[in-house]
Amino acid sequence: MSDFQRFPVQLYNSLTRKKETFEPVAPPHVGLYVCGPTVYGEPHLGHARAAITFDLVFRYLEHLGYRVRYVRNITDVGHLEDEELDEGEDKIVKKARLEKVEPMEIVQRYTLDYHRGMDALNCRRPSIEPSASGHIIEQIQMVRKILDNDLAYEVNGSIYFDLEKYAASHPYGKLSGKVLDELQSGSRQTEGLDEKRHPHDFALWKRAEPAHIMRWESPWGEGFPGWHLECSTMSTKYLGEQFDIHGGGMDLQFPHHEAEIAQCRGAYGKDPARFWMHNNMVTIDGAKMSKSAGNFISLDQLFAGDHPLLSSSYHPMVVRFLMLQSHYRSEIDFSDDALQAAERGYRRLMEPLKRVDDLPEVNGAEGAALDSQIRSWCSECYETMSDDFNSARTLAILFEITGVINGLLHRQISTDRISPAVLEEMTETFRTFVTEILGLEPVEESDERRTGQLVDILIDLRARARVTKDFETADKIRDDLAEIGIRLKDGKDGKTSFEIDA
Repeated sequence: MSDFQRFPVQLYNSLTRKKETFEPVAPPHVGLYVCGPTVYGEPHLGHARAAITFDLVFRYLEHLGYRVRYVRNITDVGHLEDEELDEGEDKIVKKARLEKVEPMEIVQRYTLDYHRGMDALNCRRPSIEPSASGHIIEQIQMVRKILDNDLAYEVNGSIYFDLEKYAASHPYGKLSGKVLDELQSGSRQTEGLDEKRHPHDFALWKRAEPAHIMRWESPWGEGFPGWHLECSTMSTKYLGEQFDIHGGGMDLQFPHHEAEIAQCRGAYGKDPARFWMHNNMVTIDGAKMSKSAGNFISLDQLFAGDHPLLSSSYHPMVVRFLMLQSHYRSEIDFSDDALQAAERGYRRLMEPLKRVDDLPEVNGAEGAALDSQIRSWCSECYETMSDDFNSARTLAILFEITGVINGLLHRQISTDRISPAVLEEMTETFRTFVTEILGLEPVEESDERRTGQLVDILIDLRARARVTKDFETADKIRDDLAEIGIRLKDGKDGKTSFEIDA
């Protein structure tokens, strides 16, 4: 019996809003499509959340024995500034105009940055990573299918999806909970100011204005594809008209994913995916991340500690660990304190991993005192991960196992309390889940990093001394550090930072 039969995956389906037993269209093959980045800026925590979420799905399903084709796209054309009304400037074209370079220079630069960031986080590359600009012919073909089915219309070289006609015979809004009548009545659009028949009809193909750089020939004149169309085209091209899982961030449910469903039904008469998965958002100190709020943190800033909200740099493995400490459907709040706590937790997990080969031989008989508990934990690792990819609960069980590993290493647990077979099962399960499934790896810390950690400890001791009015000790810590070239700076917010003289 394969592992996916022993531990059937229960997956929360955003489409039905309940957990369902995951059954692929053509087992053991699994088709997984995930909406990738629009490459016009530096990769950030939002990108990391989605990438780590679906990297976990990819890793675990393959570990269970499924053969997964993981497709994640690169959006390099058609993503306009106003996502709901399909208006404004193309985000990549705008960035290129501001920097006075070709749009594909922007695409190349930020695609490479995205790959570097995700590689650092130990996210495996997808099986296929298609780009929108590389599939123009296929997108034109899909537009033709929708036109042939009388669910789209042409106006001055632009093609729009007719949502009102579609909604008359198809369910619209099931994924996002949006109701078309409410959307139409709530629109601010004035009749006659737009070429669409209805305000929320979305573009399948847009006519290119004379100044628009990214343009292709089509049966309707020169233009470019709509943002929603690329994902419908590429997912069905590589995974079939109906596949297993479609994933992305919760912010993509509307209008992007709702439009994808409508397009696929309009072209093929069926929903593209049987299961829809959505990871929740990332906040920074409790607030939505945005550049205007000053709390936008790129991955490079996070890894280098180069941001006012960060007291130090954080290794990508610490960032991955923090992400995995929350269930993918839970909102996750990033803060300096949360990162410091994650760093401590990550080290607690890595130390026994690095020393698992040093465990002493055990000599307990089959059914020894700890065998039942350890076997239960090993089984629970699979059960919790199969329960909608609950990485948070799985980590908690792995920390229970670290207690046994540390106990054996420090001779606090007698070797006759565990049988050899159970020890082998425990160590194999521990290694497999930490490295193969969760994707966490030990890293060698630099001398500079260790110095920073030691100074942080001394800063904490100095703060405690000041609270207890032991100013002599507090001053000695500050002065002794200054003598070796480490200067402490007390901020108005009560936090202490430090600088190391060159």
